[in-house]
Amino acid sequence: MSKRRAVVLLSGGLDSATTLAIARSEGYACHALSVAYGQRHAAELAAAARVAATLGADEHRVVDVDLAQFGGSALTEPGIAVPMQGLRPGIPVTYVPARNTVMLSLALAWAEVLEARDIFIGVNAVDYSGYPDCRPEYVAAFEAMANLATKAAVEGARLAVHAPLIDLPKAEIIRRGSALGVDYAETVSCYQADDTGAACGLCDACRLRRAGFAAAGLPDPTRYLAA
Repeated sequence: MSKRRAVVLLSGGLDSATTLAIARSEGYACHALSVAYGQRHAAELAAAARVAATLGADEHRVVDVDLAQFGGSALTEPGIAVPMQGLRPGIPVTYVPARNTVMLSLALAWAEVLEARDIFIGVNAVDYSGYPDCRPEYVAAFEAMANLATKAAVEGARLAVHAPLIDLPKAEIIRRGSALGVDYAETVSCYQADDTGAACGLCDACRLRRAGFAAAGLPDPTRYLAA
């Protein structure tokens, strides 16, 4: 019997790599989808290609959608600095307007063509930076919309959006991924990594990542530029 197909959103970061490993462990044939959305660096896309190959994705595609033409985020607009002072309350300037909605919509389109009934996304509502599109109610709302908006669902083939990391602290995500064979040295989480993938060590993503490895009691394989 052939495996069930799933589309897995793969940024190249720690969380999405773990999500791909989880989907594979659950028996899915994984079609990994990365999005070049005009982000500050391409290192995470190179990381996504490495992760897809290492974890055995059946296919990996990169789609270009230039959200930088709208700006409005430190990740897409050079004139907005990436915060380096540590996590603070509220929605940070690294939030990219509608990014997860755009990415899930692309995943939905591909899933319908593949006749896949499952989409995986590595959003997290515990150790994260305050993004509104990382909350459980957002994932549930998108799933409801998808089942109203697609030919497949209307004809009876309902789609599920899986967010297996949604309620896990970063340390538990790292432990789970490590148990599934994720090589976190291949991943890039930093908001402003250099061309080689070396991390700044000071942005919110780096701080969360570093703290996660420390809490998990596991060595952090990340190459940091700053202490």
